[in-house]
Amino acid sequence: MNITRVAAIFEKDFKEFMRNMMLFTSVLIPVVLAAFFGRMDGGEGGVPDEIVIIIVGVVFSAVTFSSMMTMMAEENEKDTLRGLLQSPASIIDIIAGKSAVITLMTIISLVASIMLVEADGFWSMENIAGLILLGIFFLNLGIGIGLLVKSVATTSVYLIPIMFLFGFTPYIEFLVTDEGHIARQIAECFPLYQNLYILNGDGGAAEYLILLAWVAVSFGIVIWAFNRRKSDD
Repeated sequence: MNITRVAAIFEKDFKEFMRNMMLFTSVLIPVVLAAFFGRMDGGEGGVPDEIVIIIVGVVFSAVTFSSMMTMMAEENEKDTLRGLLQSPASIIDIIAGKSAVITLMTIISLVASIMLVEADGFWSMENIAGLILLGIFFLNLGIGIGLLVKSVATTSVYLIPIMFLFGFTPYIEFLVTDEGHIARQIAECFPLYQNLYILNGDGGAAEYLILLAWVAVSFGIVIWAFNRRKSDD
């Protein structure tokens, strides 16, 4: 990895991020949502952990996943990835530079959102560790799908289902009240639920192992997408 090249890519993509209204707006969406729920908590008991985690899910799906997917799709539109895929060192530099920009924007959006909902105990070491794993999962999803998406216009086709499945998972508790329902049992295996358990103080080794399993799956998606795109070219 060429640090100088990564830094140059970071600077270029950061400027493009700030100029791109769609990308910049994605950072504000969770903040606006957090401000809305922060005003509705009524002052008693604060915002429920389920709502806090849904806001976290929106941050990672709308900022981390969506922005990375969009930035990779832009490279596809410019046809700059074709040659870079033949050089692993070059593609790693590009992904590292873009990931640094996305990580910075994710942190800004997450910190601002959590400040607005005033979630107690959110910044514990256990929760931060879970958030890092969750961030890697969404970042890899964005890279993998971004490698396959041919244009920015088609990214919304992937954003909606990913946001619904992985960004709003705990919302199923408001739709399915029966804890024994199969839909609830399946949803509780999804990554965002593990972060909910960790935030509640109920998290243990099992939750981190499940998150690690999802991270491993996301790396598998990146490798598969990379090989598929390389063979297509």
